[in-house]
This record gives sequence, C-alpha cells and structure tokens, in this order.
Amino acid sequence: MPLRIPLLPLVVILLIAVSFSPCTRNAQAEDAGRPLNFVVFLVDDLGYMDIGANNPDCFYDTPNIDRLAAQGMRFTDGYAANPVCSPTRYSLMTGKYPTRVQATNFFSGKRSGRFHPAPLNSNMPLSETTIAELLKQKDYATFFAGKWHLGESESHYPQAQGFDVNIGGHHRGGPYTGKRYFAPFENPEMQRESPPGDHLPDRLARDTAAFIAEHRDEPFLAYLAFYSVHTPLMGRPDLVEKYKKRAAEIEGEAFAEEEQVFGNRPRRVRILQDHAVYAAMVEAMDQAVGKVMTQIEASGLADSTVIVFTSDNGGLSTSEGSPTSNLPLRGGKGWVYEGGIREPWIIRYPGVTESGSVSHEPICSIDLLPTIAAAADLDVPAGVDGVDLRPALEGKQLDREALYWHYPHYSNQGGIPGGAIRMGQYKLFERYEDGRVHLYDLEADIGERHDLADEMPERVRDMRRRLHKWYKDVDAKFLQEKDGRQPWRPANYQPLTR
Repeated sequence: MPLRIPLLPLVVILLIAVSFSPCTRNAQAEDAGRPLNFVVFLVDDLGYMDIGANNPDCFYDTPNIDRLAAQGMRFTDGYAANPVCSPTRYSLMTGKYPTRVQATNFFSGKRSGRFHPAPLNSNMPLSETTIAELLKQKDYATFFAGKWHLGESESHYPQAQGFDVNIGGHHRGGPYTGKRYFAPFENPEMQRESPPGDHLPDRLARDTAAFIAEHRDEPFLAYLAFYSVHTPLMGRPDLVEKYKKRAAEIEGEAFAEEEQVFGNRPRRVRILQDHAVYAAMVEAMDQAVGKVMTQIEASGLADSTVIVFTSDNGGLSTSEGSPTSNLPLRGGKGWVYEGGIREPWIIRYPGVTESGSVSHEPICSIDLLPTIAAAADLDVPAGVDGVDLRPALEGKQLDREALYWHYPHYSNQGGIPGGAIRMGQYKLFERYEDGRVHLYDLEADIGERHDLADEMPERVRDMRRRLHKWYKDVDAKFLQEKDGRQPWRPANYQPLTR
C-alpha cells in the first residue's frame, strides 16, 4: 500500500529542505545584507595547463585548486592583460589596461632588440584607485601578502595603495633575498622573520589565514599574491623526490625546436611536463591555497566570501630553465600568443556561481576590480576598462566587443614586440617590428598555427582598424629608433594595407 503524507506537512518539509540547501544558504547570506568578503589568489607565472582542472593529463597535483573549481566556475578563456607580471598586476588592481600609464613591461624591464623598446613607466601611479582603496570606502579590512612589483620605492608599496597590512610586498619581482624560498627570507617587508627552513608559500598562507581568522566578524579583502612559481626554481625536498619518481616513468622528448611556431628563428621550447622541481613548487602553492580555504571554512565564512584564483601571465616554457609546457597553447610567458596570456581563472561567488560550472566567455584581469566593486555595491572609478563578470558568473554572455593586448618590448623569454585583439573566436596578432599581421581562429586552432590573414582580408581590416583605434584611445607607445633604423608605426592609427 503506498505511503500517504498529508499535503501541508509535506510542503513544510520541502520548504525546510530548500532553506538549508547550499545554494539557498548562499543566496540568503548575500540577501541578508552582510557584506561579502573577498579572497584573491594570484600565482606568479602559473600556466593555463598547470592545474588539473584545466588539464586532465597535468603532471602536477593541484587538488585544492581543483576543489575550488568544483565549487565555483572555471573559465576556459580567461586572460592576463599582458604576457609579463607588473602590467597584469596593475590591471588587476585598477581595472585598467596597463598601456594607459605606459606600464607595458615588468618593472623595470628595458631590453633592446632590433629596435629600442617603448618608454616604460615603472611605478603604478598613486593617483590610481586600487581594489583596496575602493573597499576602504566601506570600511573593509585589507591585507596583502607576497609579490607586489608595482613600484620601485617604499612610497609605492601596498600600504600606500590602501592595504592595512603588507607581508612581503616590495619592489622585487622574485624572492631574491636571504635563502629565497626558504627562511631566513630577509624580506624588508616581513616584520617577523620565520624560523630557519620555513617555506615561503606556507608562510604567506599562514599569515593570510591568521588575518581571515582575526577579521571574521568584519568585511575584509585578503589578497595573496604568491611569489611561486616564479624562478628561482626551488622546491621542498620531499615533493621534489615525489616528482622525480613520477618523471622517471614518463617517456618522450621534453624539448623541441619550434621554428614555425615562433616565426623568427628556431627556439627551444618545452613540450612535456616533467620538471620535478617546478612540480614541487606547484604542489606546495596548491597546499597553501588549501590552507587558506580551510581557514575560510573553519571561520564560517564560506557562504559570504568570494574567492578568485588566477595568474599574472603564461607558464615559463622558452627560457630560464623552461620548466613547464603550455601545449597545445603557443608560446609562453613573454609572448602575446595564447601560451603567454591565457590564464587559469576560477571564481567562487556564493549564491551566484553554480558548483562545477564552466564558462567560455573571454574575460581578463581588467575585470577583477569592476566585479568586486559591483559585489560590494560600490561605484566603479572613472576610466575603468573592465566589466562586471556577474552575467558570465550566472551563465550569461558579457556585453563586450573585444579584448586587447599591447606589448612593445623584447621579452626576457624571447617574445617579440606585438599587439593583439580578440573578437569572438578570432584573434589578430600584429608585429611591431614590421607591421605584419596574423589571424587565428581560436575555436578551431587554439595553437595559433594556421594563419588565416590571406583568406579573410575583410576580417583582418576590420579587426586591425579596431585595434588601431584602441591604440589611440589608450595612448599606446611603440618601438623606438635604433642605429638609424626606423620601426613600424600605425599610420595615424588608421588601417594599413598588408
């Protein structure tokens, strides 16, 4: 005989069940008026293919990052605003393209090649409104830990740009003091030295977790910008040993000469992930992410904390040890190809993102500030280039015509000066030495190996016209004369014939 349940009690039971479901609790936390907290994980030099959530065959173990992806939304087409660190860090902090202030290379990278590079500004202007300064308008507690690399003097360090606490952020682009990734760190912005042998990513995670625990009853921003996985390549011995054993079981060539890919001359590029020390660095960083996530949960803040995870440029594949492979992406750090600018992007936004969801919307580091501003119910400062990502986080499309890149420098990694525009599935790359252009269909050719410029001249003209208009809008600067040779210039920012 079928079980019969009175209608009214059944309705009550269903209402109770719905009220305690995770998604509803998250929505209630936001609707109750409690300000959202924000935790940002920024990893240095982490490539798109360096996490398991993006790469099922990844050599590196990243269980905590993968867990975050399973809890939130993973973006397949997330970008950095520049193929090297400082410009992207500027864009994350301000929501603007770094070209607007001529912050177009790492601070202060001035390398010449066939021509001299464009003028470079090596300080984020103090007049800029950072995420921290924006949130200060609503009395947020603000915390920064790790790599800053946005100014050459103490007057431009995090505490001058809205952060109450700064642990380790100064002018250097890597952990180059003391014993580097192991204590003593001798970092001038660490007021308390660690015991000998302490590991830097764990130290930064502990300090971040302590800040979260201390400020659990007030709104906060915790911005953890790892020095990892930037050179020097140094790993915890236990993890290095683990990956040495794993690497010994892998067959295949680790490097190749990629003349066709890089276009100028043959260059050695890593095509296989099997670097044990780099793998140890990636896993140690992942463990640090897990430590902070555990503290968020232990503090009862999982339903009121937005978590963002990303990188500042692509994986290092063509120089300085070439520790990782970005394949099938072309190039790596220092290149305007996808391997240099496509990044891991994961966002967990309580009450908004669906667990384990995936978005193919193109997004960029310029979008972080406007997204946080909207979540905190704050007005976006004037001149911001990014957009609020909430529509994408809800599974919708963004109202944006294009994304742009401008890198008028010769990178340490062999990258050539160039600019790019992405519109829909198409990406146009423009070389600054001679003005040559290349068109790629990223949907069909993510490796950017099949140039469609000759087959689609109308699309080339339209995308190039838009790119040149953007150069004018952001006051882009280009390569400079060297030894009497004149580099290419956009002709009055008008379309050029090929």
